[in-house]
Parts: sequence; structure tokens; C-alpha cells
Amino acid sequence: MSGTCSYRVDHSFTEWNGRVDPIHSDTLPWSLESLISSQCFLLQMIDHHQRVTYMSTSDKPEIVERGSKDEKHKEGEKEEGKGGFIEKVKDFIHDIGEKIEGAIGFGKPTADVTAIHIPSINLHKADLVVDVLIKNPNPVPIPLIDIDYLIESDGRKLVSGLIPDAGTIHAHGEETVNIPVTLIYDDIKQTYNDIQPGSIIPYRVKVDLIFDVPILGRFTLPLEKTGEIPIPYKPDIDLEKIHFERFSFEETIATLHLKLENKNDFDLGLNALDYEVWFGDVSIGGAELTKSAKIEKSGISYIDIPITFRPKDFGSAVWDMIRGKGTGYTMKGNIDVDTPFGPMKLPISREGGTTRLKKKKEDRDYDDDDDDED
Repeated sequence: MSGTCSYRVDHSFTEWNGRVDPIHSDTLPWSLESLISSQCFLLQMIDHHQRVTYMSTSDKPEIVERGSKDEKHKEGEKEEGKGGFIEKVKDFIHDIGEKIEGAIGFGKPTADVTAIHIPSINLHKADLVVDVLIKNPNPVPIPLIDIDYLIESDGRKLVSGLIPDAGTIHAHGEETVNIPVTLIYDDIKQTYNDIQPGSIIPYRVKVDLIFDVPILGRFTLPLEKTGEIPIPYKPDIDLEKIHFERFSFEETIATLHLKLENKNDFDLGLNALDYEVWFGDVSIGGAELTKSAKIEKSGISYIDIPITFRPKDFGSAVWDMIRGKGTGYTMKGNIDVDTPFGPMKLPISREGGTTRLKKKKEDRDYDDDDDDED
């Protein structure tokens, strides 16, 4: 503030001296301009007083007798007890500063982390958005200079960053600032070997909002929020059996019995899946289906999928199935699931599996045999 003062020490001191006591006067004009000018003037008086005192004491050493020196020391203590000129001026400047702040209504902004969203999550990364609600009580806009953020788990850094020039908060207004953060799972797993796929880890978000508030100057507002985030793992899939409703070399209608194993520490709510199946090196087709099923954490679920194919296109692979021999198969696709952390699209795949094609009666006999064994 002193850099913007228009008063000169020699002139202003002469003008004020004898007219107004800046320490005790009740007649000062308490307008904003007068307050700021008075504060600037007094700051310059302090600087002038200190420079004059230094020059007067450094011109030549003072030689006094021991007795007079002691008397001066006592007088100095007495003056100090009453409160020196500099201290009085400093107190007055502080009072002026409070009056300026009160007159204008400047105050510190407030903020709160209202929510943390996970708009996208898959096997490779998780995109997070931290919502911060900021309120500005001041009559003028205040710039949000920087946003400094850190996400850690059990005291270990997962990711950090800085967002410069984050915008401006309107006067007497409030705004929600979105802080996007991306967690790369490979980076986390390579850094911390004890974090396993399928697990849920705790996290803490730390955010420092750095403002530039008039009168108050630069101000840092720290925020924190805790939560949990998963490290997802793809389910295991197995084609256990193939049942056919109608078999011919031109067209066969069958049902694929799939076994899905959830290796995550959270439930999966199956909504849909897409897939393609190969017998040997020949694709028998695929589809996109809407399926509803709940796969509990570390649990197993079974799904039936209808399929139509032409056995005459498969060569020896289909004959091996008809004769009761196993044939190799490959299955690839994706499942759309709901989780406690939001929707996910997880891949499913199985290569090098072996299965058999069975007629309905044979399959019922097969199931009965299984029941007898139980």
C-alpha cells in the first residue's frame, strides 16, 4: 500500500503537525480515501522517523558519564512504559486497517468439497472429478490464482498436480469449480506392489485453493475429502456346456452355458454383454444381449446365451463335438455392469478352452448324473 501513497514525508508532516494529532484525534475524516491516505501517511512517518533516528545516532558517538548514562537509561525505560511514538503509530495503523476492512466488507472466501464423481472407470484408469463449492463474500471479484491438489492412499501419493489461473469468483457469489484427476492403475501397481487388482483402496484428496483477496492479500484455503476407489479386475469366463435345441448341418440353434467368476471385492450388476465365439479357428458368431444378473464379490454366476450357427462350415471341429469329443474354443467380449463406484465396461475372454456339444436328452442324463454324484 505504501507504494501507492501520494504523500511526501516532509510536506505531509508539516501539514499535519500542529493541526491533527494522528494518535488521539477524533476529528479524522473516516472516508475510505481518508483512511487509506492516513495509513499511507503514517507508514511513511515511521520510515522517516527511523531513518532520522539512525542518522542522528550514527553521526558521532555520544560520550556521557556513568551517572548520566544510568539516568538516561531509566528515562528510556520510563518512556518505553508509556509507549513509544512508533508503537502508538503502529497501533493506529492497525486500527485504520481494520476500519478499511470493515468499511469495504472484505473477508476471506470459504469453500467445501461437495462431491467426488467417477465419470469413467475401466481396467486401465479411473477419471475422477472433485467438485469444490467456493463462496466469495466480497463486493469485488477475487481471482483464484492456483489449485494445488494431491491424492494419497495410506499416506502414499497416488497423483498430484497444479491448475494455474483457475478463474475468478464473482462478487458476493458462489461457484462450483471442477477439478479433473486421472488415476493410472499401472503406475499405481508398479509403484506399490501390495495394491492388488480387484481390491478397494482408501484415498484422501487434499486441495489448496490460492486466492488473491484485496486488502488481505494472497490467501491459501486448504480442503480435504476421503473416500474409496476400486482397482477393478476382469471376470473369469468359462463355456461349460453347449445345449442345442435343433441340430442340422444347415442351421443349429443352441444355448451356451457360461460361468462368470467375479474376482473383485465388490458386487457386479450385469446389464448387458457382447461376445463372439470361435470353434477351432472358425467363428460361429456372436451377439449383443441384454442380461440381468448379480455377481456377488468373489462369487460365481451362470448365464445362458442363445446362438445360431451352421455346423457344415466348421469342418472336423463339429464332428469332434458330435462324437462326444471335446473341441477347442475361444470366446471374447465385454460385459456392462453396475458397481458401487459407477458403471463399468469390463472385458471377458477365454482362449484354449475345451467343450462338448450335447443333445437335450443326453444333457438331462448328464445333469442327473451330476445330482447322483452330489
